[in-house]
Amino acid sequence: MAGYGQDNQGFFQADYNQQQQYDMSQQQQQQQPGVPGYSDNQQQDFGQFDYSQGGQQPYDAYSAPSDYTGSIMTPDTSSAPYTGSESFEDEPPLMEELGINFEHIIQKTLTVLNPLKKPDSSIMNDTDLAGPLVFCLAFGGCLLLSGKIHFGYIYGIGVLGCLAMYGLLNMMSMTGTSGACIVSVLGYCLLPMVLLSSISIVLSLKGAIGTVSTVSAVLWCSYSASKLFVSALAMEQSQLLVAYPCALIYGIFALITIF
Repeated sequence: MAGYGQDNQGFFQADYNQQQQYDMSQQQQQQQPGVPGYSDNQQQDFGQFDYSQGGQQPYDAYSAPSDYTGSIMTPDTSSAPYTGSESFEDEPPLMEELGINFEHIIQKTLTVLNPLKKPDSSIMNDTDLAGPLVFCLAFGGCLLLSGKIHFGYIYGIGVLGCLAMYGLLNMMSMTGTSGACIVSVLGYCLLPMVLLSSISIVLSLKGAIGTVSTVSAVLWCSYSASKLFVSALAMEQSQLLVAYPCALIYGIFALITIF
């Protein structure tokens, strides 16, 4: 038992000496002169920084200040230019942004329905195409209800008529006109033909009553179209010359409605 005790004491004594030698080697490495940023006479700390030696401050991930401000995925709009309106109430209506003005549509429709009314030339500046598209679809729908599928003929004749009127009016007028204005006027003045095609659903237009109704609708359409054209282009002295090609175009639509 005595020998065992001595061996046991020697084992612990050797272990203690090794730990003491390890601690002394660590202190010598920390007190080694020539390391920038630390003084030789004081006990050095890893986080302590000495500005007099010109060293660099060690980076501590736990004590370094953070730039996080609490806003994740939040854009900084303080320096961005402000281009929008202050509220949705100040924004224009959606129909106005799309170029659809219901007030002008109603005024043009009433002008076509009342040929004796003097049109407003400012209305013609609004080249609206929503009304002509609706009237063309209504005209084709009424013909479809009477057993005639003529959508292709309607759009084909309409395109050729608009091209012919575009070339003719640009040669006759001094200011000239646009293709959208031609399409808008001819499309709005198709409204009497829509009424004639709706009559053809219940009545036959091949008799005397149908002939009178057809001629009246053609004259109505051509007079309204010529009136709108001459008011927009300042050609009051040439209304009859403008009404003649318009009558030819609407006469073709009338033949489609009858036959």
